Formats: sequence, structure tokens, C-alpha cells
Amino acid sequence: MNEVISIPALTYGISYPRDWIPLPVAPHEKLEGSWAEKVARSLVERSEAAGYEIDPKAVQADLWSRAEDSRSRSPFYAFAFYPDGFDAALAILEVDLIHPDDSVPRITLDWLTEAFSTDDFGPPQVTRTEVPAGPAVRIRQDFAAGDPSDGAAILLETLTYGIVPTGTQSAVVVLTSWTMPGIADAMEYTADSFVQTLTVEI
Repeated sequence: MNEVISIPALTYGISYPRDWIPLPVAPHEKLEGSWAEKVARSLVERSEAAGYEIDPKAVQADLWSRAEDSRSRSPFYAFAFYPDGFDAALAILEVDLIHPDDSVPRITLDWLTEAFSTDDFGPPQVTRTEVPAGPAVRIRQDFAAGDPSDGAAILLETLTYGIVPTGTQSAVVVLTSWTMPGIADAMEYTADSFVQTLTVEI
């Protein structure tokens, strides 16, 4: 499946597998109406075909929650990972754009590394790489999500790509995050695959 969005002078596209559901995060996309109900129904039917039963109301509520949470960050794209048999998303992938401004007149891989790195659980794993869209930095790190003071903190695992597409001055940031233990290898593989499909046409 493919998503394509145009902004003046640039067209961005990305492909995603069927287990990843696009979330309506653009300002003109309304969350009201039957969006969550329709998507929940399709996820229930897909799981039933695979031999699983899931609660459509739970899926619908989770879809609303994920969409509202992603929308609060105003990403360019957002996707939620719903494998067969699960009524809640196991991961979120968001794509955002960063344009130069007075505070950051030139976006570089060094700046992206500094801006999107933390050391909550030690130094992040940072790798310089090249993807089809252009030069990139790959940042694998973990965060303490929630409020540690009330015992509600959880481990949020993330993989971030900061890409400066060839021929542009802007950057694309692809952030994949998850909290379920034991799926890191699969999520890293998925994130790596996502960025291989990213296209930027000038």
C-alpha cells in the first residue's frame, strides 16, 4: 500500500504493509464519523480469517486513542501496527518534516543526531547510512515513558531515522516506537524497510 502527499515543489511517498494502519492526522482529516468503526471492522474480519477472535469495540477505542495521540504531535504520516489477533496496536510509526528556519538555517545529519538523541538508558546506537531518498542517520534508543514518580513509567523502545533527501534542504524524520518486550528485532526490520520505500520528488 502507498501514501502520497504533495506540498509546494515536493512530493513525498511511502509504502506500508497491510498490518500497518494509516491514522488520520492531517488537519483536514476529521476523526468524527465512522472511520474507526470501519477500520475496526476490517481488522476484526482479517483476524477472524486468520483464526483469531478480537473485540471490535476494543479495537475501535484503541484506534481512536492512537489517532488522537499521534495527531497531538502533528506528524506528516502516522501508522499503527495491528497484527492478526491483537485488539491494540503494538507499535506506532510517524513521519515528520523539518524545514530550515532562523533557529536552524541548515539541517545536517549532525544536527539531527543531536536533536533526536537522548541517554535515558545509556548512549544511543547511532549509525550513518544511505537510504534511497538520501543520506541518513539511524538512532536506536530507549526512553522512560510515563511518570517514574508514581510507578507508571514504562520502557519505550524507539528507532529514529533522520534523512536529508538529496536535492532538498529539509529533513524527514521517521520514528518507530513500541513498548511490548521481545519485538525489537521485528520492529527494527520494519522501520528499516519503511525508509527504503520513502520517495521525495522535487
